[in-house]
Amino acid sequence: MLQMATLKVPVISIVIGEGSSGGALALGVGNTVLMLENAIYSILSPEGYASILWKDASRAKEAAEVMKLTAKDLYDLKVIDHIIKEPKGEIEESFEKTAKSLKKEILKQIKELKAKTEEELVESRYQKFRNMGEFTIEKGGKQCY
Repeated sequence: MLQMATLKVPVISIVIGEGSSGGALALGVGNTVLMLENAIYSILSPEGYASILWKDASRAKEAAEVMKLTAKDLYDLKVIDHIIKEPKGEIEESFEKTAKSLKKEILKQIKELKAKTEEELVESRYQKFRNMGEFTIEKGGKQCY
């Protein structure tokens, strides 16, 4: 991850199915992280999370909700940058539409990232990583960020 963070070239990460474990962490270091609408992305599977937290893997569905691993959740937490919509319908037709949407977004991101200097690429990756997952703490009835 440290090596990726210091690359002087644009890094675009794409979650297309299920991204989990250590490999998933590395994806978060990209200048841009794209995610298909129905994909999931986390550091651990819901079964593993439930097993560790509650000693009960059968609570995986509950764990998945707590983990916030959907594209919408992760977009709201600033872990990913863009959600690629996935159309409903026949598999072949849906695949073609999704592939076209993904290609369009990749080309857009390449164009935007190519306009940045090497230093801007590294700094924007650093700032993006630092700003992931805002949280609040209640302190004396007041929210602190």
